[in-house]
Amino acid sequence: MLCTECQFNTATTSDGLCGVCVIAAAQSQPAPRPGYSFNGHPAHLRSPVGLARATIALLGAVIAADLYSLWAGTVVQDVMDDLLGSGYTVGYGTDLVREAERADTLYSVSGYLQTAALVATCVVFLCWFHRVRVNAEVFEPYIHSKTRGWTVGSWFVPVVNLWFPRRIALDIWDASGDRSVALDRTMTLGDSSARATHPLINGWWTLWVASLLVGRWASSGYWAAEEPDEVDAAVSGLMLADVLDLAAAVMAILFVRRLTRMQDAKAKADPLTVGHVS
Repeated sequence: MLCTECQFNTATTSDGLCGVCVIAAAQSQPAPRPGYSFNGHPAHLRSPVGLARATIALLGAVIAADLYSLWAGTVVQDVMDDLLGSGYTVGYGTDLVREAERADTLYSVSGYLQTAALVATCVVFLCWFHRVRVNAEVFEPYIHSKTRGWTVGSWFVPVVNLWFPRRIALDIWDASGDRSVALDRTMTLGDSSARATHPLINGWWTLWVASLLVGRWASSGYWAAEEPDEVDAAVSGLMLADVLDLAAAVMAILFVRRLTRMQDAKAKADPLTVGHVS
């Protein structure tokens, strides 16, 4: 389909415009003043460094909780192996029952620790994520495919939360990086094959989604398990989810550090935004 504006180039956007006309339209708009986004909503540039440090510290707590859960999982599996080897259909010894109760307690505690670390991290991470999203509007207001409200809301909408946050992260990354990358994104709007690759974001997001899916599947098996062999298999699944979650937390730390440094460097180097960092 030809562009509805110039009737010459191939249309690449949902509005029927080509990349050249998108650029022309953007250049015809008055440049946004520092401190305001293109859509008119306040977008004051503020440093994300403090929130980034807090987020990284809490992601470290998530890693520690995952490591504890992995250790507790091995304790549970050892006890299940002892139960299987003792002929559990006949009866358990007092010591073995005590060990089973201790293992169950340890694993329950690990679940509480993981939940507490996750909730605390989510709150601070979302504050940081919203901060860098607003900053990205000041840097490059034209390339964002989702409105600002989705920055937080997309994480809580079922199904949508499997890809919207990643899309927002990509927009923030491109707006915070080299200006030529943002220009390329604008020119190829609507052509996903022409966009740059983002291995750090893609790796983090793949591990995060995988940990959620594996964890949900393994948790349902764990609560339904009644025999030692079923418990052992379910714990193995939960331990896999812990490994994936741990790896996702490491990738998230790298993502937070890198994006924060990019925004900090751009704010200090861009004459249009210097003096607007608070």
